[in-house]
Amino acid sequence: MKKLLTAGVILLAATTLVGCGSKSKKETASKDYGLTNVTFPLKEKVSLNLLTTQNQVAPKNPNDMTIFKRLEKNSNVHINWTNYPNDFVEKRNLDIASGDLPDAIFNAQAGEQDLLTWAKNGVIVPLEDTIEDYMPNLKKVFEASPKYKKMLTAPDGHIYSLPWIEELGEGKESIHTVNSLGWINEKWLKALGLEHPKTAKDLYNVLKAFKEKDPNGNGKKDEIPLSFISNDDGNDLKMLFAAFGDGSGDNAQHMIVDNDGKIKFTANTDAYKEAIKYFNKCYTEGLIDTESFEQDWSRYVAKGADEKYGLYFTWDPHNVTGPGDDYVMFRPLAREDGQVNVTRTNNFGFSRDRFVITSANKNLELTAKWIDQMYEPLQSVQNNWGTYGDKGQNIFKLDEAAHQLVHEPLNGTAPVELREKTSVGGPLAILNSYYGKYTTMPDDAKWRLDLMAEYIFPHVNNNYNYPNIFLSQNDTKKVADIEADMLGYITQKRDEWITKGNIDEEWADYLKQLKSYGLDEWIKIKQDNLDNYNKG
Repeated sequence: MKKLLTAGVILLAATTLVGCGSKSKKETASKDYGLTNVTFPLKEKVSLNLLTTQNQVAPKNPNDMTIFKRLEKNSNVHINWTNYPNDFVEKRNLDIASGDLPDAIFNAQAGEQDLLTWAKNGVIVPLEDTIEDYMPNLKKVFEASPKYKKMLTAPDGHIYSLPWIEELGEGKESIHTVNSLGWINEKWLKALGLEHPKTAKDLYNVLKAFKEKDPNGNGKKDEIPLSFISNDDGNDLKMLFAAFGDGSGDNAQHMIVDNDGKIKFTANTDAYKEAIKYFNKCYTEGLIDTESFEQDWSRYVAKGADEKYGLYFTWDPHNVTGPGDDYVMFRPLAREDGQVNVTRTNNFGFSRDRFVITSANKNLELTAKWIDQMYEPLQSVQNNWGTYGDKGQNIFKLDEAAHQLVHEPLNGTAPVELREKTSVGGPLAILNSYYGKYTTMPDDAKWRLDLMAEYIFPHVNNNYNYPNIFLSQNDTKKVADIEADMLGYITQKRDEWITKGNIDEEWADYLKQLKSYGLDEWIKIKQDNLDNYNKG
């Protein structure tokens, strides 16, 4: 509650200072250049002032990055960056409170509550007319995929921010369908003469063999049968929950949408309880890494690099256990009735918070046309993954004749490590139609999609997931207030029950506590918004 109060005070101050034009306010936006009918490159160089957050592995000054150097050369627009390396949200809010507004915020990290409050207080401006008049690249994206405009539009009908969009597959066969995948040590399976587990019982037997039968052959009991990072959506073991009960499973939001369009909460079911009892048995017998409930990414990777894991969970195994092929995709387990289900996430390759234009901006057309460059297909591809022609190893080479960016081999480098050095994020759009036309699909994504097509997608039984709906300010606050207590409690109890047991004794009280936090209201808000969204 303290954080919410602080944000409220900051935003109230922003209303006062921005609204009255305080004389003490610094002039932090660019002067009015009086430019109309803007085309790039400009005849004379001008500057825009943008606020952003620093990528820790990139240069401190974004203008030292190849992508922004090229954009400046091609547009003759220089960007004066205010680049906060730490505590970005807090410092951004303090700037807003003091009235020190830049022309725009790049990688704004703004939730629905932020956007609606800033709009109400006159901190940012609506952009739907600006998009229509000055942003042809983004308009083409919306025409090709209207759902993104729908998810971007606020309940009052306005658009207040610009999106990041990344498509890799469609519908149930999107790379975003499952966020955390399992990777099992096939070398160990072969060494012990074991088959890939098909049921939870099989998995228990495999983990037990990993612990007791020295599959790495070093004469030591240093194998870690199962590891994960608790409640880290990309590295958690939630995929296994679908092997129990009715198979509905669990995901980061503890929410699925059934094929009748109805929301089902997943963390209060008998199937969820059954899964946790199974994990407690595994933990009690030393089959689960005791550090799974507290380890950070660096620790997780360090053990992975030593190939100590029998089974672990992550988005891309090359980031954890390296470039070898000892680890293969874990196949979803069948429940007792023989059926297999993979629980869909509610993820889309979409976020609505990548760019906002402030009310201090005196060069709306110039700013809009500069940022619309980010939605040109070749530019979007680079912003998202990295560029070509930079010093050192590159993600792409440019095929000028084909006007196409071709992914270079990774040569053992972790994809995330290489991309973060030269990509800039921000507002961009990559549609499925771009692959084979403007770029090649990343090798690691294509490899993972092919595996998912074989092992994962055939078992995704839910036709729908929950869209990224722009909730009203009132609903956003209610959901946030409920989740502030409820989600942490769910994680706390899950980890306690896995490590200490007692779920049967505490289950009734747990269900009562979820209700006391407002679970019923939470479900109603989610369902009402989904129903309204589907009507629109």
